[in-house]
Amino acid sequence: MDWILVTNDDGPDTPALPPLVRAIEQLAPVRTVVPHIERSWVAKAITRFRPLDVEVVERDGVEIHTATGYPADCVQLGIHTLFAQAPRLVVSGINIGFNHGLAYLQSSGTVGAALEAAITGIDAVAFSTASTTRPWKEWRPWALSPDSVPMWNRVAALAGGMTKAVLDETPSRLVLSVNVPDDADADTPRRITSIADVGYDQLFRGTDDGRYQHDYGGGLRNFASLDGTDIQAAVDGVISITSVGPSHTAELPESLHHALVD
Repeated sequence: MDWILVTNDDGPDTPALPPLVRAIEQLAPVRTVVPHIERSWVAKAITRFRPLDVEVVERDGVEIHTATGYPADCVQLGIHTLFAQAPRLVVSGINIGFNHGLAYLQSSGTVGAALEAAITGIDAVAFSTASTTRPWKEWRPWALSPDSVPMWNRVAALAGGMTKAVLDETPSRLVLSVNVPDDADADTPRRITSIADVGYDQLFRGTDDGRYQHDYGGGLRNFASLDGTDIQAAVDGVISITSVGPSHTAELPESLHHALVD
């Protein structure tokens, strides 16, 4: 039986998770394994020196396995350990915040989970969402509030449609990073993009007690033109679909290109 593994890096309490699971359930049976707490900015970290605890919880009628590890741990558990059969596909997200540009892609637990699937030979799609009009510090609390549920339902429906296009393809270790503006709907243009060549600078500041606190202000340094990239797509308010892999580059099958964009 083909089934789909859903994971994320925001944990079981994100309002994005139940709508995504329900949308993906329209395509195939779903099993969900996520970190027990938010695990952003951990990339493809794997737990090595301590055991993982797994617990089954429920959120908004959705059964969820939680693990005391990282998103890539959850993919490993979901593919190899918790269930008798491996999934046909891994869907990661929907992340609270865009994962676009090389700096974020290499840091993202959401994308890291998808890359872990590729190591096993399983196709994966990582979905991320943010606002193109509201400041991050204003948008994020709203996105975590009950008021955001209609938005998550709409974005999850779009994610379901794009996931179906991947599911209909022959498996090929495909990894997609899809960034969806929070106001996107069925009429929002979709664009096949490249990964923007960007980086960030200082992430930590010193504190009065001699320690160092994560204090990233959101700035990015451009190393190349943004034309044709996932970041430019966000600036333009369109959905970006970027094929990535362990080497950060991959070609989309022509049939999938047309299924996703046309």
